[in-house]
Amino acid sequence: VQLVESGGGLVQPGGSLRLSCAASGFTFSRYVMSWYRQAPGVERELVAAIQSTGGSKNYADSVKGRFTIFRDNAKNTVYLQMNSLKPEDTAVYYCNAYRSATNYWGQGTQVTVSS
Repeated sequence: VQLVESGGGLVQPGGSLRLSCAASGFTFSRYVMSWYRQAPGVERELVAAIQSTGGSKNYADSVKGRFTIFRDNAKNTVYLQMNSLKPEDTAVYYCNAYRSATNYWGQGTQVTVSS
């Protein structure tokens, strides 16, 4: 099983980034996919989640209206489009796959929002 995140980097406040998470080794289309983030000294928090079919999405209040999660089951990939980025969005972002008490995690990708 592999979850490989990409797309992180340094961006100025107000800028945008798109994170990608490429999955392999399991039946991607059957799993809820989520993005979490963890800043130094802070617990890991859920940013956004999308159901297996892509029909239902949930967001943390702090990112509603700025971030969009979407998936392409044909490509076994989940994305996080991040707009209007703020310094407080700085964190390591992790991809997660969940189904029936089974959790898979990616290695994380750093997002830094700074001028």
